[in-house]
Amino acid sequence: MGRVGGIGGVPGGSCRTYRHAISGFCTHVDATVAAARDASLAREVPDLHHAVTEWIRLLPAGYPAASRHPYALAGRLRMLIARRIAHPGRPVAGRLDGWVQGAVGLRRGRGEEVDEFTRADKKKLIQAAWTDRLATEARIRSGWVLATAGCDPAHGGWTEPRNLLWALANDAWTCEDIARHLPALPQWPPALRELVPGNVLPHLARGYLLRHLVGMLFPSDMDLHSYRILLMAATGRASEEVAALDEDDLEYSSRSVLIDFTKRRARTVQRRSYGADPDEDQRDLHPAAPRLDAVELTRRMLQLARPLADRAGITPVPLFLRASVDHYALTIRRFAGKGSGAALRDWLRAREVTVQGPADIRRLRKSGKVEKAIAFKGRISDIADDHTAETFRTHYAHGTTLRVISGHVITTAQRHWLDKALNGPVVLSDEAEQALAEPDAAEVLGLSAEDVEQLRSGELDMGVSSCRDPFASPFGRPGQLCPVAPTRCLECRNAFVLPSNLPQLLLFAAHLEQLQHRLSPAHFHALWGQSRANVLEALSLRTSDEITHARQRIADEGLALNLPLATQVEFE
Repeated sequence: MGRVGGIGGVPGGSCRTYRHAISGFCTHVDATVAAARDASLAREVPDLHHAVTEWIRLLPAGYPAASRHPYALAGRLRMLIARRIAHPGRPVAGRLDGWVQGAVGLRRGRGEEVDEFTRADKKKLIQAAWTDRLATEARIRSGWVLATAGCDPAHGGWTEPRNLLWALANDAWTCEDIARHLPALPQWPPALRELVPGNVLPHLARGYLLRHLVGMLFPSDMDLHSYRILLMAATGRASEEVAALDEDDLEYSSRSVLIDFTKRRARTVQRRSYGADPDEDQRDLHPAAPRLDAVELTRRMLQLARPLADRAGITPVPLFLRASVDHYALTIRRFAGKGSGAALRDWLRAREVTVQGPADIRRLRKSGKVEKAIAFKGRISDIADDHTAETFRTHYAHGTTLRVISGHVITTAQRHWLDKALNGPVVLSDEAEQALAEPDAAEVLGLSAEDVEQLRSGELDMGVSSCRDPFASPFGRPGQLCPVAPTRCLECRNAFVLPSNLPQLLLFAAHLEQLQHRLSPAHFHALWGQSRANVLEALSLRTSDEITHARQRIADEGLALNLPLATQVEFE
């Protein structure tokens, strides 16, 4: 009673895995090894090295794809053999010594990832946990008050509930003693009979009564679900980190607590500080909304667990300690949160809480990570402050909320660049250029009177087009002169193609045609596809007479395309 953990400090879950590995391997030896009765690690015949490797080779066939169990079982068997090899008085024959030093021979596998709780489901969980926690503390508080009013049942009677509570609270009598002294169910007084269900079978009544009495003094597995939910929500830590806390991991100050969280798999200990809200009235036992205060939560949990720890002689006091009655015996163990009738899904069903998706406590941790990712605007160095960046990418970044946010960011970026491509230059005809003098037309185009004058006078002529503001280029830094003019003017929303730009526009179209012959289709399309599409569209808006007149100007005046030297070097 009161023992916490497995054998020799190995957790109970690991003990079961070791047992499963031994059982599976011995079954394989019995079925496949000749003279299996003589099999021993200390003998060379029969050869157990081949049996070990063959068993490991066949392990994955008995489990779903990517399962972690084959690797875990193989690793446990190798650990057992390695411990025997390390023992000076237990020889190991054959080639198993070399196998232990090498690789297991199996991939680790990957578990099934779960999605986070929705915000609505998380809110329901926390509200239900808060309500359940208040009910648990009120029940236990009233139970201890009733126990104080009782006396030794050997003198006050074995059918008085307060006397039975007194016996349990003071550890004067065991549950077995109470069960032995209780009369048959028909002889119970009404005060005792009302503590068990009305339809209970007589031979089960004592067990029901004892579980009810113990529940009036100590928390159960079902009670501790609410504390786990609230403490995970308050700290943002994983279930196994929260459930493993004890009083040595807590350091209180006047209004805060330092908590040491242990990650067993990563073999790390991280310290975090949590403060109480100075505006909260700590004496208010029934606040209007759930209060996620790690200071107050851990203090209350220690108060609930200390009587159990003192009774079982457990030091330091674990926060998650529960009592149960098994075959009329009071058993004190750490909170497991799983098993028949005591899993999270059972707690949700009993509290009439429904959530989308599986009832998996890991989803609550992931909900906290999503909120952290949103708060830190995706900075992984800040989000992954309690594990590695690779762990975040593997286990948390796939969540629905983060995928939606990432998709929104990607869509916004794509729309931004698509708008830049689609919203190319403004092509003006002779009539449109004349209309720039009208205030309404200039305002529609986002131009001032000074801008219009500079455009019409040629002060903003960049060659292929004119530009409303060469120092506000989308291809450069603010205040920097456009670094890509005139090669990218046909892809820029700042560009205005005036009738006077038509000769240079024709020369630029001819230049792009030459480039199209020099470059591969894929390369040309990636570099110049949008410019070519825009220049052809701009030329299609000109009349044949305008184009003929512009070609005549090119021939008469000997006009040439004005391109930067870097452009010529790149392609010549």
